[in-house]
Amino acid sequence: MTAVAAVLSPSGPAHAQEATPTELPAIEVTTPSPIVKPKRAKAASSGQGVPQTAPPATAEGAAIPPGTALDFDDHAFVAVTTASDREIAATNGPTLTDTLENKPGIVGSTFAPGANRPIIRGLDSYRVRTQENGIGTHDVAAISEDHAIPVDPNAADRVEVVRGPATLRYGSQAIGGVVSVENQRIPTYMPKGGFSGAVSGGGTSVDEGVDGAFKVTAGANGIVVHADGFRRETEDYDSPNGKVANTFVDSKGGALGASLVGTDGFFGVSFARIESVYGIPGEEAEEGVNPRIDMVQDKVLAKGEWRVRDFGLEAVRFWFGASDYKHDELAIHDPGVDNEFEVGSTFTNKEQEARVEIQHLPVGTVLGEFTGAIGAHWGHRKTRGQSFEGESLLEPVETDSIAAFWFEELALTRKTRLQAAARIEHTAVDGTGWEDFHGEEEVGSPGEWHFHAHEISGEKSFTPVSASLGALYQLPFATVARLTGQYVERAPDAAELFSKGMHEATGTFEVGNPFLDVEKATTIEAGLKKSTGALRFDASAYYTRYNGFIYRQLQGFECDGASSVGEFHCEEEGHGGGGGGGHSHEAFDLVYFQQRDANFYGFEAAAQYDVAPIWRGVWGIDGQYDFVNAKFDDGSYVPRIPPHRLGGGLYYRDANWFARAGVLHAFDQNRFGEEEIATPGYTLVSAEISYTVEGRTENGIAPVFTVGLKGENLADEEVLNHASFKRREGVLEPGASVRLFGSVKLN
Repeated sequence: MTAVAAVLSPSGPAHAQEATPTELPAIEVTTPSPIVKPKRAKAASSGQGVPQTAPPATAEGAAIPPGTALDFDDHAFVAVTTASDREIAATNGPTLTDTLENKPGIVGSTFAPGANRPIIRGLDSYRVRTQENGIGTHDVAAISEDHAIPVDPNAADRVEVVRGPATLRYGSQAIGGVVSVENQRIPTYMPKGGFSGAVSGGGTSVDEGVDGAFKVTAGANGIVVHADGFRRETEDYDSPNGKVANTFVDSKGGALGASLVGTDGFFGVSFARIESVYGIPGEEAEEGVNPRIDMVQDKVLAKGEWRVRDFGLEAVRFWFGASDYKHDELAIHDPGVDNEFEVGSTFTNKEQEARVEIQHLPVGTVLGEFTGAIGAHWGHRKTRGQSFEGESLLEPVETDSIAAFWFEELALTRKTRLQAAARIEHTAVDGTGWEDFHGEEEVGSPGEWHFHAHEISGEKSFTPVSASLGALYQLPFATVARLTGQYVERAPDAAELFSKGMHEATGTFEVGNPFLDVEKATTIEAGLKKSTGALRFDASAYYTRYNGFIYRQLQGFECDGASSVGEFHCEEEGHGGGGGGGHSHEAFDLVYFQQRDANFYGFEAAAQYDVAPIWRGVWGIDGQYDFVNAKFDDGSYVPRIPPHRLGGGLYYRDANWFARAGVLHAFDQNRFGEEEIATPGYTLVSAEISYTVEGRTENGIAPVFTVGLKGENLADEEVLNHASFKRREGVLEPGASVRLFGSVKLN
């Protein structure tokens, strides 16, 4: 939901009949810009003479009386979606995307319940960055749709999704957007009374799933420690046509962290581990092969801030992360004969990343007040995909990047603000792939081809340069207009350059292209936002021209095995496919990474209207609409683009109760790419009711209790996701489901 945050989500602000509006949880948006305003924090004391920083409240997170003027804020320059911890707790699903995929502009890849990657405005994989507390999730999810993002929803206090110019802060691999998990695994403030905690959990009918989590933060004398943990188990889920085989998830994880917190900043570190085993549905699961992934990741994060407020500096901030990721892809190779799981392939990723940002103090000029920040961003990763008796989809590939970026804002008047941003980045990818890729038809065997490719090793380097300009203007009735333009270059990813083998998840035999150039995107976006009063809305329209859009082009062949020297056997589609001495009897569609010009345009809107006071609160209506259209220059459609969606609902809210019932209709998708088919539309019916009450404060600690029920797809519709590779196998999404959830929070 573009820039809706808490304002336009079902948990957004409302005004009641009372003079004081209903208070809602504060949401501090941190991802969009390195230019951070002085925090409007309440000063708390540890009792030892060292003031600590309490969590800040922001206008977007708190209920605002009708008619209050909208303050300019950092994220107003861009489209931002936020999901609060209450929304996360109420939503069924083991991935971050499950909470986001019904918001405007966002859908999920829904390859498997344990691997559901976000698709933003029709873009995914190498164009969408996922991160936790400012550092990338350091996984291999972009390489394949069956690979999970190693962050469970229970680890998130909130999730932010950012599009547009703000993505320049994070690099060319964020060209489509950033999905950012924010939490207190590295404590940034002393909790009130020196302690805060939470216990939450839930159960879901559609998959007999149960999950639970805890979070504890405590501190004194400027030292704050944190611990959290979660466990999640689900069985195969039900669909309108029966149980969908091999859709289970079993995951667990947790983290420990500690910080030094003072009046001028903080410094902290954390260690986190996540383990997950999940099944992959589809034809192989129906045949008893039951493919599954066994994933584990260890990650160390460090973060700090020094609020200088002198020498021309407002603050200095840094982030660092290092991780070790591995997953095994397992399957039963002889169902009914030998039911032992064997490792078919293993993916590993070792990655380190660091970012430093320096914000200068505001500078007054004849034009207005300048506020800005500069930063540097460094990363290194080593990735490998080993499979099929030593063959590799991806040989060990090392990627190094170094970048500098700059953001500057100018307050021309009280109503007009400008922002400029730029980034220059150098990326070097060192790996082994194939060049001179060609095939020859075998003599006496019509339709059968023998392909050759010469091996190439070495470093490919790129220097993407990006820039953006934005303007905000405050219109009457507390409405803000925004207009942004950006030019972004993206360096090809290691897998796009050096892939060379079978990719079971997508059913493709992938050949990378070491001669790819940078991908270039020019975007213009306009938006209107009103976040106060009885009527609140946010709308965005955008157009993007891609020069050299990188994609996987089908070659019209089905292949089986490959040798390490770059020889493999294929058949023209329609001649039976497969066979010929490969390692698998399954045929894989031959694809080659190519570049092609393309045009994307779309629109997203969400609105909420408080109709009238009733009982102790207010009732209202909400609505949303989104679409994206994407075509190559020859008029053909870009594959896997989601359909138009239109939805709305009724809600009630007061200090304790929240209730909503609504529908979201996805239209038929008849604009489909090569080798795709049309996807029928569907209508999702949902309903939710929850009750929250605050207990009596004792020893400075106030408990807050929440319990609720949420139903999803209550009409038990047959849902096929056009954006999913599992669409062609007819894998249905979950049917009717009811989730019982609850939490107890202390402070």
